[in-house]
Amino acid sequence: MNRSIARRLASMFALVALFVFTLVGSGLFLVLRTQLEHHLRESLDDRAQIARMIVYHAVTPEKWRMAREKLTDMTPQDGSTVYSVSSTDPYFHYSKPVEGSVVKRWPGGYARVTPPGGGQDMLTATVTMPAYAGRPEVQLQVAASYSPNVGTMRVFGLALAALSALGSFAVLLLSYSVTRLGLAPLTRLTKDASAVSPNNRSQRLNTASLPFELNDLANSFNGALERLDGAYGRLESFNADVAHELRTPVTILIGQTEVALTRNRSVDDLRHTLQSNLEEFERMRAIINDMLFLARADQGERATGLVELSLAAEVAHTLEFLEILLEEARVHAQLRGDAVARVNRSLFGRACANLLMNAIQHCAPGAVITVTITRDEDQLRVAVANPGEPIEPAVLEHLFDRFYRAEVSRTNSRENHGLGLAIVKAIAEMHRGTVSAESTNGINTFAFSIAASRVDSGMPVAHSSAGVTADSGGYSSLAKGKSA
Repeated sequence: MNRSIARRLASMFALVALFVFTLVGSGLFLVLRTQLEHHLRESLDDRAQIARMIVYHAVTPEKWRMAREKLTDMTPQDGSTVYSVSSTDPYFHYSKPVEGSVVKRWPGGYARVTPPGGGQDMLTATVTMPAYAGRPEVQLQVAASYSPNVGTMRVFGLALAALSALGSFAVLLLSYSVTRLGLAPLTRLTKDASAVSPNNRSQRLNTASLPFELNDLANSFNGALERLDGAYGRLESFNADVAHELRTPVTILIGQTEVALTRNRSVDDLRHTLQSNLEEFERMRAIINDMLFLARADQGERATGLVELSLAAEVAHTLEFLEILLEEARVHAQLRGDAVARVNRSLFGRACANLLMNAIQHCAPGAVITVTITRDEDQLRVAVANPGEPIEPAVLEHLFDRFYRAEVSRTNSRENHGLGLAIVKAIAEMHRGTVSAESTNGINTFAFSIAASRVDSGMPVAHSSAGVTADSGGYSSLAKGKSA
């Protein structure tokens, strides 16, 4: 169930308002109760002062009788005020003092008393009056009922609670309306986002009129659209390139087969046709295998089966494997540097072979291909450099893309289906590395890196391998192709 942001914010504002109203109301309630108690004590003081003057001058039986009459006249019939006088002389006695459990006491003889059996609490003030003339020492108690205060507080509390509830409800309604107005930019943003479609991939969210709270979200969404647009474009290009690459061998296979079926052929002719078809099938299989390998790499597959080995030894082994190609192209190869790392031997050899074959294809006869192994912080770099025509920077950025070919940098498309350098990039990423391409001063350098292992010291290691010799300067050359 989807929840409305406007309703959620309005509810939160209403809860906050209710909390504030409750806090303020509680404060007002306490202040009012304190003030009412203060006024009740002041009123009790005034009554006690009058009663004290009456009792003080009642020094004779006649005057005491008159004092009792006055106290009776001052006592209301509802019992909200009670006067009592106690003494050791039974004659100087008036009414019964208020007794019960004391709830609270204040300085000056004040006390809040709860009568036994229930009833309203009474605020009492007790004054001891010393003997005077013919009157003995007496204790004067004046008590006032809390009933008016309690009634006032009850009405005030109910009114406060009702007003707080009504205020919170009003805040809820107003907050919902205000929140909907405040979320209007988000509504526009949603409308703009819903307009993006595969047929309108170039559309982006308008961030000019958005508040800064939504600006980051819109920019992130636009960035995601840019990445998706690029990925979609690469996918379209990839599909077109795959269709083109597979269409060529399929067309050749169909044409050769149709020609072979037009008339009777000798066994040698059929064998030649089958051999040609087999070459095309091999080419198709290579394309499909490379595509499956790149698909697994795109899914984040990491290199497994890592073994600790000398990178120079592996490069030397690859040079030995490509010895015939080097001789046919009449180019030389030399190896510089070494390092020890944990790699997948097969994948590492494949990446080296792809870079070397790329260099061989673009070298002039008599050129020297240099393979350099270096360490760069936590990365081990394998670079293959060869003399060649300068490559434009715009082309360098795409040389590791799939099926990418440039007129200057890529030739022999019949033998090379354009996935070699893309596979190098995938292998580097599977070893947590990167790729790079440079073209400076007539030297084109293609390189890939892998994560350095902890055991690697970064120092050159002198060694010899099949078909490769090492000198004291850290250089190695193909034995048969070493230049003078």
